Amino acid sequence: MNIKDVAEAAGLSAKTIRYYEDIGLIRPGRGANGYRDFSAQDLHKLAFLGRARALGFSIADCRVLLALYEDAGRSSAEVKAVAETHLAEIDAKIEALTDMRATLSHLVETCAGDARPDCPILASLADG
Repeated sequence: MNIKDVAEAAGLSAKTIRYYEDIGLIRPGRGANGYRDFSAQDLHKLAFLGRARALGFSIADCRVLLALYEDAGRSSAEVKAVAETHLAEIDAKIEALTDMRATLSHLVETCAGDARPDCPILASLADG
């Protein structure tokens, strides 16, 4: 399978697939013509990586998850630990975004938004 076909089937761009190859996440074979020749297993790995990235897993996490997926002797506890760590990171980001939203909402509410030059939004940004 060529890169165009595997990209379409996996729902990824050819650029992303080349990047995953460059960093060693996948290792497609090469045809006699020197072009990448993707197997069904490569397609499966790419789809796996696409779903993991869609859930926000980092490349490092994807590398770990892919290694665990390929390890028949893995324990589900290892996989769960990676997912729990990522979930905690998402929760922390949500909390930070919620705080950010509350602060910005307050600043927007306190700004008159008229022709006067004084603005609590700019004042807050300037004061740090």
